[in-house]
This record gives sequence, structure tokens and C-alpha cells, in this order.
Amino acid sequence: MLRRKFIQNSLLAGASIAAAPTEMFSRNEPASKAETPSPGFKLRYAPHDGMFRHSGGAHILDQLRFMADQGFTAFEDNGMSGREPALQEKMGKLMAELGIAMGVFVAHKIYWKEPNLASGKADKREEFLTDIRNAVEVAKRCNAKWMTVVPGHLDLRLNKDYQTAHVVESLKRAAEILEPHGLIMVLEPLNFRDHPGLFLTEVSQAYMICKAVASPSCKILYDLYHAQIQHGNLIPNIDLAWDETAYFQIGDNPGRNEPTTGEINYKNIFRHLHAKGYTGILGMEHGNAQPDMAGEMAVIDAYRTVDGF
Repeated sequence: MLRRKFIQNSLLAGASIAAAPTEMFSRNEPASKAETPSPGFKLRYAPHDGMFRHSGGAHILDQLRFMADQGFTAFEDNGMSGREPALQEKMGKLMAELGIAMGVFVAHKIYWKEPNLASGKADKREEFLTDIRNAVEVAKRCNAKWMTVVPGHLDLRLNKDYQTAHVVESLKRAAEILEPHGLIMVLEPLNFRDHPGLFLTEVSQAYMICKAVASPSCKILYDLYHAQIQHGNLIPNIDLAWDETAYFQIGDNPGRNEPTTGEINYKNIFRHLHAKGYTGILGMEHGNAQPDMAGEMAVIDAYRTVDGF
């Protein structure tokens, strides 16, 4: 029996397939389209690898098919650069067939404990630019447009202004690589609690850097989970950074799980983005509050709730 048909019948019967051995399904077996696809969403939410592995299967291609059947029209994959090129191409081809847009992937090695771009060191800058060149090829294989950039750790031996100048210079050079390909690196400010000591922590700081780089290939990744912890005041700050923001990510706080599990009013935020005409991707960069298939169904239900505005 095909995996998709098995899942559909099991859901209708109220049974769980969590105990079914994955060996009984062929990873290369083409899955048939669901007879009654789930309705779509108003906004382009992007699940990630593993979010629906109990419902869709262990293999990423099967998960992509499941996401499409649930009405999702985007996907993001932080680890795409680490996948085999052949699989990157297969994923890109399948997403195109399913009408799923590829969201962000991490473009380079992130320095969590020591300075790299902030230091201004020539070897660290060249390492970063080499990663960006490689990311261009990854993007071509999987039809990506955006890639995540995190400037790394603070250089505690340098004034912050000098560090900013070093980061801006590195990003300008990266933008020169990306512009001919129409690709965009999105700078992600990360919060002080989960990632202490990083250079980029504020949306306003990312905004200033993007203005200094002055390139269509350097924009902001506005992660609402990080922003809530770092400064809150989410909707006004969305508006202030609007012209330099190219991508959003989602996660409720506390817990960094799906909307409705924490304090962030995602229904209002999504209503606001929809009213402003946002047609980009919103990456579901969070965990599932509940385990197994029940938790995966709860994630889908949560998005249907908040997407209703």
C-alpha cells in the first residue's frame, strides 16, 4: 500500500501509524496525490525537515509530499547545504512539481563562540565569502532565493563601531557575489538568552547594516521568536523595518513551539502582515509542543487557527 494512501486511511479511521515499521514503505516509491487535499493557507508558512516525520515518513521527499497535501506552499531547510547535491536537485525538482517554494537555508559556517566577521580578519572574511560562493550553487540546485547569514560572535577586543564596519564590508563583498544571481542573504538577529555574545541581536541593528550595505541582496530575516525575547513591540518594529525585511520566521515564546502555545498573538501578527500585502515566506522555525503524530496534527491545527485571522 502506498504511504500516502495508508496515512489517509489511518487518519480517517482514527488509528495511529506510529508503530508501523518504516521499512514497509519504499523511499523511492512515488506517492499518489491525496483524494481530498487539505485547504490552503492565506500566508506561505514553511515547515522544516522532521516536523511531520511521523505523519509523512522519515524521508524528506515523502515529508514534502505530505506538506503539500496539507496546504503548505513553502519549505525551509537550515541544513540544505550539507545534503548531497543529487538530493538537493531532487528536492528542488519535487518542490517545483508540488508548488512549494524553497525558503532559507544557512549559507555559511556560524561562529557561536569566537569572532569572525566582526574581527575584520582577512582569513575569516575569505572563508565566509567561499561559503557564499558555494551557497550560490546550492541555491541553484534547490531553487532557493534566500539564505540565512549570522555574522557570528562579538569581538570583545574591538569597539562595536569598528566591528560594524568590518561586518558591513564583508556583507558588501558577499552581495557582489549574490546580486548577479538574484539571490538574497537575510541577516538574522538572535536573542541574548539563547545565543549570548553574538554580534547581531537587534532588528534595528540589522536595519542599519542593510542600509549601509545598500544592496537588494542584503535584507533582514525577522524572526518573531527572537524579537519577542530581545525587544518585543513586534508589530511596530515590523513596520519600522519593513522596507529592509525580506523574510519572517515563527516560534512562540516561551518554548519556541507552534503559535497558540505561548504569549505571542500570532493571529494579530498574521492579520497585520496580510493587510500589508506580504506575500513572502514565514518559516516555521520551531519545535512541536506535543510528541508524535498527535503533536504534528496539533501544529497543523494551530496554523489553521491563526491563519483564519
